[in-house]
Amino acid sequence: MAAGTIRYWAAAKAAAGIAEEPYAAENLAEALETVRVEHPGELVRVLQRSSFLVDGDPVGGRGHETVRLAEGGTVEVLPPFAGG
Repeated sequence: MAAGTIRYWAAAKAAAGIAEEPYAAENLAEALETVRVEHPGELVRVLQRSSFLVDGDPVGGRGHETVRLAEGGTVEVLPPFAGG
């Protein structure tokens, strides 16, 4: 199991009520499931519309269970931005 940081941007940050928090997970799917459990409500809806960067690389259409997380890594949650 890897430990790292999840960073929330824009609407995700507002919905989570925090800018970042730690993760402890093998893959992106596990990390996001923990986030959904710990932050039910609006953040769950924001995650459905968000894009993700893992250590600076876009996840794109890859299955989240196939995206392995690294020790000391960073997951960035990027909701759709107005005008962007």
